[in-house]
Amino acid sequence: MRMAETHTRFSQRHPFIFGVLMIILAVALFIGATAFVRAMGWTTGSFSIGKDTIGVVRIEGTILDSSDVVSWIRTLRDDEDVKGVLLRVNSPGGAIAPSQEIYQAVTALAAQKPVVASYATVAASGGYYASAPAQIIVANPGSITASIGVMAEFVTLTEALEKLGIKPEVLTTGKYKAAGTPMRELSPAQREQILGMMLDMHDQFVDDVAKARGMDRDRVAAIADGRAVTGRQALALGLVDMLGSEQQAFDKLKELCQIEGKAVLKDGPVEEKTLLQEVLGTVKIEFDASTTPGLKFSF
Repeated sequence: MRMAETHTRFSQRHPFIFGVLMIILAVALFIGATAFVRAMGWTTGSFSIGKDTIGVVRIEGTILDSSDVVSWIRTLRDDEDVKGVLLRVNSPGGAIAPSQEIYQAVTALAAQKPVVASYATVAASGGYYASAPAQIIVANPGSITASIGVMAEFVTLTEALEKLGIKPEVLTTGKYKAAGTPMRELSPAQREQILGMMLDMHDQFVDDVAKARGMDRDRVAAIADGRAVTGRQALALGLVDMLGSEQQAFDKLKELCQIEGKAVLKDGPVEEKTLLQEVLGTVKIEFDASTTPGLKFSF
């Protein structure tokens, strides 16, 4: 009884502080419940009983890390309630190894369940590579895709430093070790060695697209010159299977899964946020590969 009176007196004496504490408590409870739902793999609509479930994997933006996407693909692959998966791709590509890891995860997924890829504005280079193992690829007529090739980029600061009267020294234990450093120009031997790496990566790209698409390697190699094409051009080249919207891709996936009527969507990967980000929103600065020094390879 005395405790209740104390609480009453506190709320009366400090109504503002009491109100703020109640808001913080409510937010904490909400975020805790949200985190629990995410940990259980539940999404909007997934509490429905007796409905077939379709997984959705979103591959968006520059591909710099594959861990979240690969983990989500693995979750959907192991979920017996998920009958098939839609890959929604809106990516211009990115780093090579992460693109390959997503490719491998999609390959393993497609070996167990129907997978349909749906291309938004762009699904080029690494974005195309990562989704190539889907059984069916659906692109909008104006989607930008393909761009099969490898790019290496780096910045050389030697001339700028010379104008400032700065002469950098780079010591290495081998003639190839500092290839790509911004502190000096590439030597002919280094340039040749880097081009050799790029050609090997290029061959991997061509090999994997040919394998995933069931195409003759020479046919893929003939268009693997870095060119980007529209969805309609990609259809003529055999790089996609049909033209259509995301909804048409869903309909095709439901057909492959033999699902009639509506299906529950299990959408991800879910972006994890801290408590402060949930309350105040997210402020994020993204750095493109070209903003940092050093040699960068990308699909």
